[in-house]
Amino acid sequence: MTDLNAILAPGMLVAHPDHPDWGVGQVQSSIGGRITVNFPEAGKIVIDGTRIPLTLVSLGPSQA
Repeated sequence: MTDLNAILAPGMLVAHPDHPDWGVGQVQSSIGGRITVNFPEAGKIVIDGTRIPLTLVSLGPSQA
């Protein structure tokens, strides 16, 4: 099983599995297992990526 949190990068869109009411958040940074995500309904949240498996929604805005 791949550790998705290990490959998260700024700009990717994610959802928190325990807080769907927070909406889809944009990854701001991912450093040493600490993932900072800006959620529309909860603001900027720092998540322990070793404990919370975020759900990838999108790779982010198109680079096309």
